Amino acid sequence: MTTQAVKIEWMKAPVRPGSGPGQPARPRSAAAQEMAERLAGGILDRATLHRILATTDADELEVIRHAAEQTLLQHCGDTVRLRGLIEFSNRCVLDCHYCGIRRSNKAVDRYALELDEIVETAQWCAQKGYGSIVLQSGERRDAKFVQLVTDAIQAIKAGTRTPELPDGVGITLCVGEQSPETYARWYEAGAHRYLLRMESSLPSLFAALHPPEQSYASRVACLRSLKDIGYQVGTGVMIGLPGQSLDDLVDDVLFFQELGVDMIGMGPYIPHEQAVLPGNPAILDVDTRLQLSLKMIAATRLLLRDVNIAATTALQALSETGREQGLRYGANVIMPQVTPPRVRRMYTLYDGKPCLDDNAEQCATCLEGRIHSVGRRVLRNGWGDSAHYLKRNAV
Repeated sequence: MTTQAVKIEWMKAPVRPGSGPGQPARPRSAAAQEMAERLAGGILDRATLHRILATTDADELEVIRHAAEQTLLQHCGDTVRLRGLIEFSNRCVLDCHYCGIRRSNKAVDRYALELDEIVETAQWCAQKGYGSIVLQSGERRDAKFVQLVTDAIQAIKAGTRTPELPDGVGITLCVGEQSPETYARWYEAGAHRYLLRMESSLPSLFAALHPPEQSYASRVACLRSLKDIGYQVGTGVMIGLPGQSLDDLVDDVLFFQELGVDMIGMGPYIPHEQAVLPGNPAILDVDTRLQLSLKMIAATRLLLRDVNIAATTALQALSETGREQGLRYGANVIMPQVTPPRVRRMYTLYDGKPCLDDNAEQCATCLEGRIHSVGRRVLRNGWGDSAHYLKRNAV
């Protein structure tokens, strides 16, 4: 589909249906028509991004959603990339104020999977055709942990090679801030994607979310180090945080652009009863946080076009169809839960996390149905790398 064809589709985004059978369709609102013209003209300045996040006009919102979906289809295709999520340990040395597995939470049972179980879970993903996995855990930097991750990467690579995946599954790491030497060691072992969320690109809000020993500058330095080493780099933010403004969220989207990230993993802020932020601040209602999250996906897709964006589990925590809605607003990655069910309830970063009792097979069947329900198809036996990364690394 050509760029011009996409522009024409935006201008012809659907009008709203009538209020009952036989009722004529209503024309779009003036706000929706103006937004369609802005997007067709490629106007994605700060004012337009702010307006995308602020709108409550149903017609305008549908124009935005439709444009984001068309942008995704043009730049990334119609496949949804699967990342089997293995939460291999909830032991953490950090004390982030919002997190259910933070160091000071004495109510959580701690666990760490053995190497064999991590590898077996990854092998199941390869047999299922997922193509990629995510190794996620609480943050540690001790030598034993670094060695475990190294061993896991190497064993997974060796144990998941198939005719369809001759180099084994793609591996994304999500294990926090580490030294450049550790990042390089894991990259050499075979990991090639890394997700390190900022939670907020605003230094003052970052500070409100973390204790003083955690530094905004250190987080940004890690992201730059990962990019220099050669990883596909991902980050993300929480949406609907107490004290967060629409301008802050616009800054987050522009931060993604400035840093040149390849992957985005962001979702609504959902509190954990054992990890409330200091002062127990007021929280936006569920529908507002959900809609704001969907608009952030759309705004990011419209601006960055060819990055990978996840429809996160947290969306489904707020709405049964949250992940499907995320796909329709421009997301193209889903992370099926494959953590062994016996430990899954011990890895809850927020309250109300879905899929805690389903086994991996049930999650696979459920998510495939959700993907097909919005007219998309599953990418099988492929890493599903970011088109943005492939372009910036083209020889």
